Amino acid sequence: MIIAVKNRVLLTLLILLLLAAFGLPFLSYAPNRLLSGKPISLISLLHGPALWLLAPMLVLAALSLLAPNRRNALLTALAASALLTLAFWLSGHAAQQLAQDGSKLARTSWGSGCWLILALSLLMAADAMTRLTASHLWRILGNLLVLLPAVALLFGHQLDQLSLLKEYYNRQEVFDAALLQHLTILLATLVPALLIGVPLGVLCFRSRRWQTPIFSTLNIIQTVPSIALFGLLIAPLAGLATAVPWLAEHGVSGIGMAPAIVALVLYALLPLVRSVVAGLQSVPASVIESARGMGLTRGQIFFRVQLPLALPLFLTGVRILAVQTVGMAVVAALIGAGGFGAIVFQGLLSSALDLVLLGVIPVIVMAVIVDSLFKFMVSLLEVSRR
Repeated sequence: MIIAVKNRVLLTLLILLLLAAFGLPFLSYAPNRLLSGKPISLISLLHGPALWLLAPMLVLAALSLLAPNRRNALLTALAASALLTLAFWLSGHAAQQLAQDGSKLARTSWGSGCWLILALSLLMAADAMTRLTASHLWRILGNLLVLLPAVALLFGHQLDQLSLLKEYYNRQEVFDAALLQHLTILLATLVPALLIGVPLGVLCFRSRRWQTPIFSTLNIIQTVPSIALFGLLIAPLAGLATAVPWLAEHGVSGIGMAPAIVALVLYALLPLVRSVVAGLQSVPASVIESARGMGLTRGQIFFRVQLPLALPLFLTGVRILAVQTVGMAVVAALIGAGGFGAIVFQGLLSSALDLVLLGVIPVIVMAVIVDSLFKFMVSLLEVSRR
């Protein structure tokens, strides 16, 4: 008897998940944060209520044999959410039991198997959402609902005995300060980048004579490694702060947030200018001719016709530079800009993996949130035009 597979994507992800779950360590237990942990397999934890973890796996296996219609896609998303939640619960429950038997310095961390279970569960849910609806808005809401039970476990203090949460509680003030600094870098980069990039994009669109030199300059800036650019800005900004004490009083110096923001603004200009030009070029010539025929001036055509029609592509460019800035701000910690990069490099220097993850995971979450917010705005624009 030949069994027909109707959803190959789901089956492939499920096979990878099973290999990770039963072939790699689910948890890692170490006497303290600096020593290597002892691997703990998922099979050793599967007893009692933990056996419920197998239920969503069986459901996903059955769904991979069925056609990926909307009903089955919804069931796939629910099963993936249940698998994600049960993996969260089991890791937290096992960490609590290990904490009762071990010392206060002991650390229970997610193993590679657990990380892959969580990641592949999210991929299954995301794939199901793409089959369920074509709207970015509904996909975002659907993915949030998938994460909701796992987030409830997190805020319900069910995972407090995991080493990652212990690192957070030990450095909560440092974490909060890093979050504020990272958001400050993001906003301080976006505002001047928009003020500089949008006029440059309009200039490139209207004047081909300026387009080539501007894009050539921005391309050259983009090819310079970020660490090199940060280093190149140290000397001129330090000299500027010395020559103009008022700037030094307001935080401008060779190290710190000032060179980081200048460098990030320079990196942000190329995607922003390209998105402005691409958005304005996407406006049909017939629409512009119709607006001229109605007696609109050049300024009215730009603000009432071209800009609204170019806005989705423009927001896409802003989304790219915002996500890029969130990631590159981590490297800016090397010149004293702070943010989550400071936590990452502190963890690297002390060989503490959980401390590195405490800085990396918020950056990933922030990038996903920023990306989703801009996709949400683009979806609202698309819906409003219908």
